[in-house]
Amino acid sequence: MLVYLRLFKESFAFALNALRNNKLRTFLSLLGITIGIFSIIAILAAVDSLERNIADKLSGLDSNTIYITNISFGPTDVPKWKRDNFPRVSYDEYEFISRNMDGYEAMAFAVMFIPPESIKYEDVTLNNIAIEPVSNEVDQINNLKVEKGRFYNEAESNSGAPVIVLGHALAEELFGTLDPIGKRIRAFGRKLTVVGVLEKFGDFLGDTPDEKAWVPVNFYRSFNNGGSEGLMGAIVIKPEKNVDMAAFQEVLSQKMRQYRGIKPEEIDDFFISNIGGMKSAIDGIFATMNLAGWVISGFSLLVGGFGIANIMFVSVKERTNLIGIQKSLGAKNKFILFQFLFEAIILALVGGLVGLAIVWLLTLVGSQFTGEDFEFVLSFGNMSLGFALSTLIGLLSGVLPAITASRLDPVEAIRTGM
Repeated sequence: MLVYLRLFKESFAFALNALRNNKLRTFLSLLGITIGIFSIIAILAAVDSLERNIADKLSGLDSNTIYITNISFGPTDVPKWKRDNFPRVSYDEYEFISRNMDGYEAMAFAVMFIPPESIKYEDVTLNNIAIEPVSNEVDQINNLKVEKGRFYNEAESNSGAPVIVLGHALAEELFGTLDPIGKRIRAFGRKLTVVGVLEKFGDFLGDTPDEKAWVPVNFYRSFNNGGSEGLMGAIVIKPEKNVDMAAFQEVLSQKMRQYRGIKPEEIDDFFISNIGGMKSAIDGIFATMNLAGWVISGFSLLVGGFGIANIMFVSVKERTNLIGIQKSLGAKNKFILFQFLFEAIILALVGGLVGLAIVWLLTLVGSQFTGEDFEFVLSFGNMSLGFALSTLIGLLSGVLPAITASRLDPVEAIRTGM
């Protein structure tokens, strides 16, 4: 055992000495593997950070939350010309479903895709603000947490009271240090009373509730009925926990078909989607991004590996005379093999560690710029992966030159060197 430890130690020392004596060549070899490891770990870290931040934003949402709309949130076999003719989901259908369905915790009706509005308070005017007309239970469904005041209640929602709830950033821009609760603002050409301000949420897929506002859906319907086609509506349902989702959606589909008078042989002219499906789609996107990152970065790793292998073959060629002398003095093939193998692994490891250090610095800088809204994370798993890849590349790149060196005939090696 001690003999092998001494062999490892001496081989390691020879490898370090060879690298120190050829600084430029070592630097060029390091550069290739550094770029390769940096590329793949940076991509994986960016995807992981994005996935983690999205997961944090979705954590407050029930994956079973259901949406009933006339548009599909995912792939569908229904032709576009049929989908375009589907009637929009109406408030009357929402009332019918809410009266005739069991097994849900909360249900809301929302108007989608309305144009942005201006909000004004005294001499402060904010343009292009997203205001969502929705019934009162949306706060329970979407986990909207109130920091000041309250969310509008059922009576205000049903009567269409002129009240509004503001996102955190929106309230700060409108009122600054003033208390917004009870203040009168102007939107949709009408006056509304601020009854609540939400807690800070942060960015989510380029969107944020912090810059939005919510009004009772019947307030919006009192002056806009959407014309002959009606408003673009959606019924949002949060089922009870442990409910049989397949059975629940089947009953839901039957109720919608019953209300619309759809014949048994006809297809549904509406779509029932849930958050779980959206999460699965997001997971699929991240899996594709990771795969693309591996493919793209794999070329960089391949170039880095070939670079190390090329340098190692040059090193064997230059040190052929020395190898012959070492073997003539009794150096075993293993000693020569380990000497070059360690040299290749050290090159790859140092290059990999430099690449990891650059990624780590970039995550720190990136997090400083994005603040609390988005945190870049270099996980221990990705660091371990970078370390393992570096070792593997060094091993694969150095094994053939090392075997070539270990099998040299000492006499021929000395003669070639001379």
